[in-house]
Amino acid sequence: MSDENDQDELGATMVNSAKVDEPKKEKRVFGDFELDKKLGQGGMGEVFLARQVSLDRHVALKLLSKEMAKKKGFVERFEREAKSMGKFIHPNAVQVFAYGVTNNQHYLAIEFIDGQSMQKWMDQLGKLVVGDAIHVILRCADALRVAHQDHNVIHRDIKPDNVLVTKKGVVKVADFGLAKAIGEGDEEEMSLTQSGTGLGTPLYMAPEQARDAKSADKRTDIYALGVTLYYFVTGKLPFGGDTVVKLIMAKEAGKYDSARKLNREVPEKLDMIIDKMIQKDKQHRYANCDELIHDLDALGLENSALSFLGGDATSARRTVASGGGASAKANMSAVMKTSADIALEKTEEAAAKDKAVWYVKHTNQKGQTVITKMQAAQIQQMVKAELLDLKATAKRGEKGEFLPLAQYPEFQDFMKKRLAKQSAQARGVNMKEMYAKIEKEQKRRKIFRWLHDKVEGTLGGIGFILYLAVIAAVLYGIYWAFPYARDFVASKFGLEPPKPPVVNPVGPNEPAPKSP
Repeated sequence: MSDENDQDELGATMVNSAKVDEPKKEKRVFGDFELDKKLGQGGMGEVFLARQVSLDRHVALKLLSKEMAKKKGFVERFEREAKSMGKFIHPNAVQVFAYGVTNNQHYLAIEFIDGQSMQKWMDQLGKLVVGDAIHVILRCADALRVAHQDHNVIHRDIKPDNVLVTKKGVVKVADFGLAKAIGEGDEEEMSLTQSGTGLGTPLYMAPEQARDAKSADKRTDIYALGVTLYYFVTGKLPFGGDTVVKLIMAKEAGKYDSARKLNREVPEKLDMIIDKMIQKDKQHRYANCDELIHDLDALGLENSALSFLGGDATSARRTVASGGGASAKANMSAVMKTSADIALEKTEEAAAKDKAVWYVKHTNQKGQTVITKMQAAQIQQMVKAELLDLKATAKRGEKGEFLPLAQYPEFQDFMKKRLAKQSAQARGVNMKEMYAKIEKEQKRRKIFRWLHDKVEGTLGGIGFILYLAVIAAVLYGIYWAFPYARDFVASKFGLEPPKPPVVNPVGPNEPAPKSP
């Protein structure tokens, strides 16, 4: 895919200069849409900024070209992917609003993003501060996590051009146009590849995807996300080449300068995370986005809002449970509420109306087991304040038996949240031990590599000296054996060896003395 096509496809979801409400002299009507202006044209067709009349909202409208519509199986797949991504609703992914056919032309209406891509931000900034880079990557990883796990879809073209940021700082993963349902048949995959739309972008593409597009899986997206993170914190790409072939060969070799070497502000732990994300063998990468999010969260380095946007940036809460990082704690006070939060509020409202007496068996601060009379609302508050131990039991009224609090609907969600918090805290403590082990392993690797390089260098030098010595020995042997070989040949064939010339000691004009 060319850079020009990338930019055209990117224009499908964003605008950078023209104002949305700018009046137009002429507007083309396309079904339920008024086309305001053309944003670009790519391999799949034209892209317009449009207004959906029925809902009075601006969208990016992609019109599939007639040439692509003629390709065997492409329309069916385009429709299937549109429907699949239409179900994919995530705050950090560009949403698909509508798909259909008008005037025998297929269209796709997607969320319009008033902002710009991370590639354009990188062009302006050169590189990002670590906190901003992690902020963006975590939100991309969460969107991919949901796409992978809940919809069984991989993106296959993660890159800064496909990561958009609104003017308020909301990160959006765009262009699932290359998305592939995991486990699809080979025939469909081959047709997509042959159409020139399934190849991805070589600079960020994983080695296995370059070899065979059908082999792409979750770890393929993680690799591309890792290259993107490396680029964010260093301003450079880990692999390069004058041609696509040389670029792929560099990726296959897997050798690159560490992010920390290029930017000393990159912590060693983050450097190790990036290294794991872009391993050439996908078996050595993170198995899924959950693992990646957990390790990035544990660093506690994420900025709550993007600093390069200044005062316009907002701190939107992520949809996944954090791993205990400092920024994750800051995000807990965000304006967004999850369905779990709403459910807890409803449970609290119901408990406030319940005047029944509960008997709670728990351990007090002195370590004694006691039974205390409470109402449901009091028990909920005690659980939230962590004043009741996790082994506490209760019964409603005097009759019945004591059961764990988690078995009662009134307290079930509160106990789950308490257990999740305790598990997160335990993971945070264990992360120190884990990173200590990783650091030791990394030091051992560095020592081994140093010794390996020294041995290779030493053996290389010794080998060269030995090579010269052998050549010298052979030449000396030839020089030493030549007279013997000459005499042997002369005696074998009855030849006389050449006699040395006679030197006249008297002079050139006097006869030589006769021998007696």
